[in-house]
Amino acid sequence: MSTAPPHHRGYDDALVAELLEGALARDSGPAVIAIAGLQGTGKSTLAAQLVTRARSQGIAAEALSIDDFYLTRRERLRLARDVHPLLATRGPPGTHDVALACATVDALLAMQATPVAVPVFDKIADRRLPPSRWRRVQQPPRLLVFEGWFLKVPPQPPQALAAPLNALEALEDSDGRWRGYVNDALPHYAPLWQRLPWMLLLKGPGFECVPEWRWQQEQTLQRAHPQRQAMTQSQVERFVLFFERVSRHVLATLPAIAQRTIEVDRERRLLRGGQPAREPM
Repeated sequence: MSTAPPHHRGYDDALVAELLEGALARDSGPAVIAIAGLQGTGKSTLAAQLVTRARSQGIAAEALSIDDFYLTRRERLRLARDVHPLLATRGPPGTHDVALACATVDALLAMQATPVAVPVFDKIADRRLPPSRWRRVQQPPRLLVFEGWFLKVPPQPPQALAAPLNALEALEDSDGRWRGYVNDALPHYAPLWQRLPWMLLLKGPGFECVPEWRWQQEQTLQRAHPQRQAMTQSQVERFVLFFERVSRHVLATLPAIAQRTIEVDRERRLLRGGQPAREPM
């Protein structure tokens, strides 16, 4: 693996300004931007930049992530017992509370005077915090940014699931039950996707970058939380295998689904689609 920067330093200010201006022009009510892209492409960084820029202009803005809506550990352990052991690991489709995500988006978009509680998932403890510790949004957002690695990806045809794609599937899902469950879960996210009418795809050069980027993220998390039990590099490399099948399908399908695709290189520098548009988006 290369020695690329340990974290993503942010996207160009001109791009952030253009995306914000376009979103506000598209929607007279609360504007929604969905950001899709594989792990490490800088989705949360761009979402934070958009929120920061909006707030600097006096525009109320909030960001959500699909990671905010993981099933609880108890729920995933139940799936692991009843369906397949690999479902104990959070992240792949089928390990999120879609109804909670929809309810939260709806509450924020319809918000008036009453504060809205946004779920908080503690990744270090691998648990959703109790509602008393959720984040409270006090002001109705004019901009809502929702980011996630597999937004709007369609399921694969059943025949595409037959052969294992990597060592995890070959050794721990030899009968295909886990990947079948993950694939069958994708249509159940449709109510959430319907709430995200405009989507940007951050497209890296390929899945091969993901282990490197995810290892960089792990190192950054460890520096920020030294008390945290960090994954080793080999554990990270195994972890990303949970995401490989759907990630490759993301790269194959989402450029035709997203309203805009921005390509980035291995160091997450803009390649194509990152220049301000000459016409309104």
